[in-house]
Amino acid sequence: MSLATIGRRSLLHSQKNVLAPLVAPFHTTTMAQLATPAPDPVQKQPLIKTFNIYRWSPDKPAEKPRLEKYQIDLNQCGPMVLDALIKIKNEIDPTLTFRRSCREGICGSCSMNINGGNTLACLSRIDRNPSSDVKIYPLPHTYVVKDLVPDLTQIYKQYKSIEPYMKQKTAAPERENIQSIADRKKLDGLYECILCFCCSTSCPSYWWNSDKYLGPAVLMQAYRWMIDSRDHFGVERREALQDPFSVYRCHTIMNCARTCPKGLNPGLAIAEIKKQMALDG
Repeated sequence: MSLATIGRRSLLHSQKNVLAPLVAPFHTTTMAQLATPAPDPVQKQPLIKTFNIYRWSPDKPAEKPRLEKYQIDLNQCGPMVLDALIKIKNEIDPTLTFRRSCREGICGSCSMNINGGNTLACLSRIDRNPSSDVKIYPLPHTYVVKDLVPDLTQIYKQYKSIEPYMKQKTAAPERENIQSIADRKKLDGLYECILCFCCSTSCPSYWWNSDKYLGPAVLMQAYRWMIDSRDHFGVERREALQDPFSVYRCHTIMNCARTCPKGLNPGLAIAEIKKQMALDG
């Protein structure tokens, strides 16, 4: 046997000795051991919370609306009211009906009245005190489609009426509509509106005159386009509101600002519209 062959065998033997300690511990752990969960040293006691939820179905028009009670263990549920509603629908009552989508406070779908205030179920944290019930209703002063689903047809018609998109009197630019940093900053506090309509449905003026008064959410969107430096129809947009009801039914009750789940101030936007309309005159 040549010296070269002896050298190669000696090198391979030394590599096996080096790798063996690294590989051996992996092979000593069985799949059964990996699949077995570690014992929980502290077993949580059930934390039962009662949810009183508004129920009404158009399939049973003779039945009056009612509050139905559901009890869930908060230790087996996520922290938000929307988590509880999903758990109730999935595990207790599949007939419960509500809107939801993003679960991140962006889409506005899960707006409802929770414990007396309009908010988003996905952003409303459950009070973990089991002695107090959670009361959930659809948005107030709206027609109910079913359970917690309000009919927003009228509000969306009003939103469409303000033409919530950019309008220009000049030819479209070749690449983009340039806007300065200062002009862009004017839109802060307006563009964040997600059209959940918590503000409009909490406004007494809108309750009384929803057929004519546009309401906080729609008017804030109107103001957002009035002050956009890239839009050329600010004067025409304000002229369209020159009647006794569209904007002037606002009495600065400010429920809109108090209830907005995004922390916006529609009342301030409405005041700015009134000021600009006065200057136009």
